[in-house]
Amino acid sequence: MPTYTALTTLLGFTAAEALGEAMERLDPEPTGVGVSEVEDGSGLWEVGGYFIEAPDQAGLALLATAFDAKPFAISELPETDWVAHVKRELAPVEAGRFFVYGSHDADSVPEGSVALLIEAAMAFGTGHHGTTLGCLRALDRLVEQGFVGKSVADIGCGTAVLGMAAASVWPNLVLVSDIDQVAVDVAVANVKANGLENRIVCLEAAGFDHPSLTSAAPFDFVFANILKAPLIGLAPDMAAYIKPGGYAVLSGILNEQADEVVEVYTRNSFNLASKEEIVEWTTLTMLRNH
Repeated sequence: MPTYTALTTLLGFTAAEALGEAMERLDPEPTGVGVSEVEDGSGLWEVGGYFIEAPDQAGLALLATAFDAKPFAISELPETDWVAHVKRELAPVEAGRFFVYGSHDADSVPEGSVALLIEAAMAFGTGHHGTTLGCLRALDRLVEQGFVGKSVADIGCGTAVLGMAAASVWPNLVLVSDIDQVAVDVAVANVKANGLENRIVCLEAAGFDHPSLTSAAPFDFVFANILKAPLIGLAPDMAAYIKPGGYAVLSGILNEQADEVVEVYTRNSFNLASKEEIVEWTTLTMLRNH
């Protein structure tokens, strides 16, 4: 059975949120509606709906007019076995000593590598995206330099691939957290698949807002692969919860946003230790001042 998406953009969060709520009253109603900021500095927000029946095009047109949005782009999605698709398309990723792979590529793990298994059904955040790849490379460089993370957290962990990488090269417990319980469940499954249950604790939390994180602070190494706005919002907490001489590896940053993030973290007691651009994404390694 075909499924459908309907997408539009408009200015301002308040209007976008109201449009999203209005879409939920359509008949047939969407099975899901999402509202997200377009991360290009334009002030635009994207509103999208997912439908298991053909959406009411006239109703969508009226909503677009009423909320001063662009006309909805309506697409019919083909039936796809996404797990099979990922298995075909998702090649293993190498980032220094780290090798991220799906179970279908278990026979190709290089000898001596730090192998991290991400199941095909949980493929987002496998290392193919420039942000995750940049974080793995940053970790690899610090390990190469002899740095050992004794207290480690991954804020916004997604699949937990970064936390698993840290737990694979450093001896102590790693705390990984995400604001989304679905992501936490995925993290738990991947941690189990890699036999790291005794090395990683998975938490649902916004930023550092969890008793396990605050009690484990100060950290000497923190991953935060999220987006520019939450990274900037987290800067004071990063300074509070990372000990002097510790590192924050930050990503989810478009290349043109990197200078602003560096500036904010510099004001919050960090220095830029290294920077890497991978296609349109930048990864920053920030050193907490003594």
